[in-house]
Parts: sequence; structure tokens; C-alpha cells
Amino acid sequence: MTALERPDHFALPRKQDADDIGGENNKVRYHYELQVEPESDSLCRILNLFALQCLLPHGVQMQQHADLLRVDIAIDGLSWHRAQLIAEKMRNLICVCEVVLRTALLNSESRGKIQQRF
Repeated sequence: MTALERPDHFALPRKQDADDIGGENNKVRYHYELQVEPESDSLCRILNLFALQCLLPHGVQMQQHADLLRVDIAIDGLSWHRAQLIAEKMRNLICVCEVVLRTALLNSESRGKIQQRF
């Protein structure tokens, strides 16, 4: 039997989901630090990016500093690719001035706990 006669020759290669690559999903917590214009719907627009993907952040803090809002969001269970994609979507929002994405490794005791301060 030649390679062309094999039934699996024309089968499409299986693509891996971007969230499966790396296996770090449960070991990393992502922190989004945003500078946002102080509009009444700014926080809603930002959190909607998570809600549209059925994601629930572990922590959200917002503080007003002079003429900007500082928003800190912590979430784990994401792949690096998805975290970067969400950060890019945040940058595309008209009310967002700056987005910084940071990572933190989780140890076994801190998984699933809500951090009070990040």
C-alpha cells in the first residue's frame, strides 16, 4: 500500500486549541493594569470582554486618580495566547489609555483563592 492509498493520508492534521498549548493554564495568574478615561461605562466595557467569553475574574479593583481611572483585574486559567488577545481587545477600546499585562506563578495553596491586594 502506498502513502496515497492509506485512508489517513488526506486527513487534516488536528489543530490544537490555543488554550491547550503550554499547559500553564492552572499555574499562572494574569494581572491586567489599565489606565482608563473616567466615563460611566468604562468598567462595564472592560468587564464585558471577559463576560463574552464566559470568564470570571478573581479580582477587580478600580481607583480614581486625578483625571484617570486605574483598573486592576486578576484572572487565572487562561493560556498566554488568550490573555494577550484580551489585552489587545482592551487596547482597542476607545476609553482605554494604557494596558499592562503581568503574569504571576501560582503555588498549590493560592489556586482558587481571591487575592485582596495585587
